[in-house]
Order: sequence, then structure tokens, then C-alpha cells
Amino acid sequence: MGNAGLEGQPGFGLVYGEGGFDLSGHGDIRRWRFRQPSVLPGFGLGLGITLFWLVLIILIPLSGLVWRSSSLGWSQFITLALDTRTLNALKISFGTAFVAAIVNLVFGVILAWVLVRYRFPGKRVIDAMVDLPFALPTAVAGIALATLYAPNGWIGSLLAPLGIKIAFTPAGIVIALIFVGLPFVVRTVQPIMEEIDKEVEEAAATLGASRFQTISRVLLPGLLPAGLTGFALAFARGVGEYGSVIFIAGNLPYVSEIAPLLIVIRLEEFNYPAATAIAAVMLIISFAMLLVINSIQAWSRRRYVYVA
Repeated sequence: MGNAGLEGQPGFGLVYGEGGFDLSGHGDIRRWRFRQPSVLPGFGLGLGITLFWLVLIILIPLSGLVWRSSSLGWSQFITLALDTRTLNALKISFGTAFVAAIVNLVFGVILAWVLVRYRFPGKRVIDAMVDLPFALPTAVAGIALATLYAPNGWIGSLLAPLGIKIAFTPAGIVIALIFVGLPFVVRTVQPIMEEIDKEVEEAAATLGASRFQTISRVLLPGLLPAGLTGFALAFARGVGEYGSVIFIAGNLPYVSEIAPLLIVIRLEEFNYPAATAIAAVMLIISFAMLLVINSIQAWSRRRYVYVA
């Protein structure tokens, strides 16, 4: 009805804004608003500081890495990137980070659900312990995990008779990455769970849904975007993690050597081209995987929209 008729009349025009269409008396002129008018001042200053900080902290270092990599030449870059030791280190770093992020996604959602939906003694203590990896130095976490999971440690001594070895293997790397990545999933999903009323579950039960159907068709679709965000954060943290991993990994080439450690080794050898090539490959793979995760996240937001 109204927009089509009013647009053709003199004195009315459609103005494209962030919030949709507005009617104005400026004739048949269409323009795009850069921003929605706001009562809060300081948009220009805030945007300028944001862009300056983004360029200074992120874009300039990444541009330097790309520039240094481009100076190697394609043949030298490919030779350094396809080195057997480099490929093994990249496989270990991204593989263990992916496995740890999957584990954190599953158990992080469960932990967040328990903290939101149930009341029990010690709940505040457990809630505070979730943030412990944020405050604890990563080197301290690595030493503690290596002490626990070493063959003569408290947990490692129990697993050794079963033939299970955690420390100084890729499994130890996964344990360390689970430890540092769990808070990202819990703290991302927890606020969304708090917004979901219990009446939603009761309504689903009233309509005949089983408990499994309520979880899989009512609750999880609304949590999917937040869960993917937590997964991406945990995965990104795991790929670049160094301090908590080197103590429990064993750092054996072709076995438990991660890519960040290999970069440090190349720098200590003054082999700057190799270090630059490894860093560039990690950057490319990380961008590609985060692009895929964000695309899935955007699709899930369009498909599953929870309305409180």
C-alpha cells in the first residue's frame, strides 16, 4: 500500500536508512544514510579512534607479515611452506586445536546449562573456576598439566598401567587446549541460555515433545550461533597457544611439535624466511577456517531465530 503511492506524489521521497525507509519532504530523491541519527555524541571521534587502533594493532603487523612473505618469491615460499617438518607442525597445531574446540563446544554447553538451570551448593565456586584459565599464566597451566599427566604424575600413573600415555604426545596438547579454551564457550553460551525462559520448555512439553525433541529442536537451534562463536574463539586460541602447550607436548619433531614452537625455533636459528613462511601459512589457514565458521554462523542466525 502506502510506499508505492506516496513515492510518486510530489513532495515525498524515500530515504534509505539503517532502520528501513523514511518519508521526507525533499522530493523524489533517494539517498543512503551513513549512520542512523543518535542522541549520543562523538560518533566521528569514536570511529576514528577505532579505525586507528585497528590499523595500529592488527592491520600493520599483518601487512608486514604479508609484505615479508611476498619478498620471498613463489618458489622459495612454496618450498619452505611444503617442508615436511612444517607440514607436520601445522597438522598437529590445527588438528589438536580443532579436536579441543569440538570437546569444549560439547562440554562447555553442558556446563553452561548446569550453571544456568540448576541450583546446588558450590555453584558460585564452580562458576568462578570457569574463568581460572583467563587469570592463570599459561606457563603455570602447562607445568601443572605436565606434572599431573606425566607417567609418574597423579593421573598419568593411573593411566600408565593401561598403556595410555597423555604427556609428551598430541593427546597432551589437546588436554592443554581444552583447559585454555573452555571459558570461551561457556561465557559465550551462558548469557543466551539465561534469556531462554523455562516456559519455552514447558510449552514444548505441553505440545507433546519429548525431552530429546525439546533439546534438539527448541533449545539447541537458538544456541547454535552462540555455540559457533565460542567454538571459533576456542579454536583460534588453540591454534596460537604456546605457553601451556610446550611443557606437556614434549616438542618432538614430527610427533608433538606445534607450529608456533617451530616459528620460534626458526627465529632462534636466524632463519627468518622459514619463520615468515610458516606464519603466513598459519594466517591463510586461520582466515579460511574462520571464514567458513562465520558463514555457518550467519546461516544459522538466518535459519534459527529465537524470539523471547
